[in-house]
Amino acid sequence: MRSLLIIALLLSLLVISCGTSKDYVAEQIAASETRTGEQITAVSDKTDANAAELAKLQSLARQIEEKADLAINKAKGFENYQIIWQGEINFDFDSYMITATAEDILNEAGEKMEEFPGSVLEVAGHTDRTGPAKYNHLLGQYRADAAKRFLASKFGISLYRMFTVSYGEDKPIAMPDEKNASSRNRRVAIVIWGEM
Repeated sequence: MRSLLIIALLLSLLVISCGTSKDYVAEQIAASETRTGEQITAVSDKTDANAAELAKLQSLARQIEEKADLAINKAKGFENYQIIWQGEINFDFDSYMITATAEDILNEAGEKMEEFPGSVLEVAGHTDRTGPAKYNHLLGQYRADAAKRFLASKFGISLYRMFTVSYGEDKPIAMPDEKNASSRNRRVAIVIWGEM
């Protein structure tokens, strides 16, 4: 009888233990489902954000394509263009400020652009060899942009008619051993192209 009692006791402990294990497993499954749901929501949100970003990029690509088509259409016929005017302005050391002398030359360029409404302007910035090449390239671009801004502001020349480039110190017109080489190399070269 005593062994029957022990067996009954062991069976009831086993049943209780199984019930507790089932509850534990159910809790673990519920927690796992909650985490999985949160992860699915996060991935879904990220997918929505990526889709919105992709739509923006596609819209931007269409706009760029339209502008490129417009530029190509406007550029047709440029192969017949010739140089109709050239000029050069100089700058003080480490400066991209337009001087009074430079203004006179830029005024001449602006008047020529008005005279030839279909013309385009090439503006190339240059520097002397003082300082790092990377800085000089940036300074050359600032100089070209300053000339472009002057012409756009004073003469209302459309920006699509003016092209800027910086050569930095790479294309000097005066070698270091020549007189005033540095001041001659601190310049913006301006070329107007058009049909004569």
